[in-house]
Amino acid sequence: MATAIIDTPARDSTSKQNPPAMTAREERAIYRAMGILKTHLRTAPGDALISPKAVRDLLALKLAREESEQFVVLFLDTQHRLIEVETLFYGTLGQTSVYPREVVKRTLYHNAANVILAHNHPSGVAEPSLEDQQLTTALKQALSLVDVRVLDHFVIAGSDALSFAEKGFL
Repeated sequence: MATAIIDTPARDSTSKQNPPAMTAREERAIYRAMGILKTHLRTAPGDALISPKAVRDLLALKLAREESEQFVVLFLDTQHRLIEVETLFYGTLGQTSVYPREVVKRTLYHNAANVILAHNHPSGVAEPSLEDQQLTTALKQALSLVDVRVLDHFVIAGSDALSFAEKGFL
């Protein structure tokens, strides 16, 4: 399997609408507030990620406002302490190409024992697509060959976050 593509479900008319455009002053205030939040919610290398909420907070800061899809991996040691967070793939508004070989290479580079996968849906719909589920299965299989566990896969869509583990998809 050379590549898997993550598709974002299209937003339908019953979904949340895009918020109104912000003024420059509002944007500056939000960016200042995000800086403060990052300081207080920062998960640094060596910190343990022991709950889905801690992971959600970290990923929401990283992905919630991105306008194109990104695929992120959190590399963890055997005690679930954070080694590194990396955005491995960048995509378009509705999809990202993810290469399992590259995920395995970066995991081995960091000598990680566990990983948490994440990507965003700029559409605002946190529901994973069939492709998202197939990719997760493929990555889980590929990483298991080198004794690395996939602990979870999160889909971040604005302020919403879906955990594959909590939904029983993993």
